[in-house]
Amino acid sequence: QVHLVESGGGSVQAGGSLRLSCSASGYIYSGYSMGWFRQAPGKEREGVAVILTDGGTEYAASVKGRFTISQDGAKVNVYLQMNSLKPEDTAIYYCAAGYGASTYGVFSTRAYAYWGQGTQVTVSS
Repeated sequence: QVHLVESGGGSVQAGGSLRLSCSASGYIYSGYSMGWFRQAPGKEREGVAVILTDGGTEYAASVKGRFTISQDGAKVNVYLQMNSLKPEDTAIYYCAAGYGASTYGVFSTRAYAYWGQGTQVTVSS
């Protein structure tokens, strides 16, 4: 069982920055990919950024060049640095962990068995 806890959400004006953190506890399988998803009101949950088991990263087109995902050496903490935030980035952001990325795709929610409770990010214009 893996327990994920996000922190770092908040409210910011457009153009500002936030850094989200995800702390993982429990059995951290070395083959897990970890990532960030978000869900805006009335929309489906979508992948934002993923860090794969080999350390490679993938980003959604909408955030590429603005967001950076990183992980500590022990692979128990994952971070999302968000710069140049836009109002359309407003959503609940979720941390996820799982080993299904190669089967379902890096941005498929089916690839991730474990989810945090989410943290709200609000960007005002």
